[in-house]
Amino acid sequence: MAATTKSQVWVSELNALPEIRSAFPAAPVRFYDTTLRDGEQTVGVVLSPQQKLEIARHLDQLGVSRIEAGFPRVSAEDAEAIQLMQAAGLKAELWGFSRAMKPDIEELVRLGLQASVIEAPTSDIKLKAYGLSRDEVLRRVSEAVSLATRNSITVAFFAVDGTRTDLEFLRKVYTTALEAGAAELVVVDTIGACGPEAAEYLVRQVRNWVGPKIPLHFHGHNDFGMATACAVAAVRGGASWIQGTINGMGERAGNADICEIALALRCLYDVPVVLDLARVREVSEVVQRAGGYRVDAWKPLVGENLFMRESGAVASQFHIPEAIEPYSSELVNARRHIVLGKKSGLDSVDLKAKELGLAMETDQRATVLAAVKKRAVAKRGLVSDEEFRQIVDESASALKR
Repeated sequence: MAATTKSQVWVSELNALPEIRSAFPAAPVRFYDTTLRDGEQTVGVVLSPQQKLEIARHLDQLGVSRIEAGFPRVSAEDAEAIQLMQAAGLKAELWGFSRAMKPDIEELVRLGLQASVIEAPTSDIKLKAYGLSRDEVLRRVSEAVSLATRNSITVAFFAVDGTRTDLEFLRKVYTTALEAGAAELVVVDTIGACGPEAAEYLVRQVRNWVGPKIPLHFHGHNDFGMATACAVAAVRGGASWIQGTINGMGERAGNADICEIALALRCLYDVPVVLDLARVREVSEVVQRAGGYRVDAWKPLVGENLFMRESGAVASQFHIPEAIEPYSSELVNARRHIVLGKKSGLDSVDLKAKELGLAMETDQRATVLAAVKKRAVAKRGLVSDEEFRQIVDESASALKR
């Protein structure tokens, strides 16, 4: 669990007001990663068993406490990937994923998994979609959880579409799961239907129902762009585990991004997190390559633009990171650098010349800047370092004539 210092974080002091900070726990928040299962549900993404093993190794190095290794009952490749991970000597706990159905549990037993999420739909919308009654769901939950626990599998019960479930029925389902032997509970915002206030309220309600000793997870999706905020609110409400994926992969708008959440908890609210922020960008790259996609350049924490500066107005402050950034690039092991383009200024060309070790006379600066802007407009993009060297050389030659 890497520590941060005030010299690395420059956020608003309002976050530290007692009425805000006191609502958060002093105990560390841990992360349950579902990239290999829920993340693979991203449209068009297919991860091979070997790719899943590679990602699992990086998740382990990142400090993820639990890795959801797959859904073996519905995928022979997931079963193969689980076996590869079991043989890899990972420090993280390996968890399976199962419906509240006997064949799913039997596959977990066959593979020797010692822990698993067990899911069942709980909202009336989902029950109608599956053609199930409430009584049938309660029966399935009781039987599946009991079967798993009899086979020494630790169970976290996962209430599908819990945020749209009648609260009294949700309480009954959770109680049934606990009575059958579930050790932990997951509050699930399956289609991202909650705002942060509602997420906090529901987690707090569940905490009140089950008492202080049952570990609570929050599993959220990003359909309204609120997944990180909802997860932070869930921690405030009493969740000690956050489920999510690397890069926020997942169906529709994706899952909660565990690394964004860790960054927000640590930097904004000084909540300890069991995750190594310095490894986040490396792991993000590994997952992007395996999944065959690229994240937006402006994506929080892992986007390539975060510590890259083009604007001349910003470049003039480049020597004071806290003036233009809320946290240090060193915290996340990123490189700060200047790039040149249409929006660059004199400070920009000075800094780039210094970075590249180029001698540039004072008389050259305006000419070089004008040429940089012209080149950027013509190519509708940034000016490369090689192009900048050429511009400086041409300007120097012109001065000598």
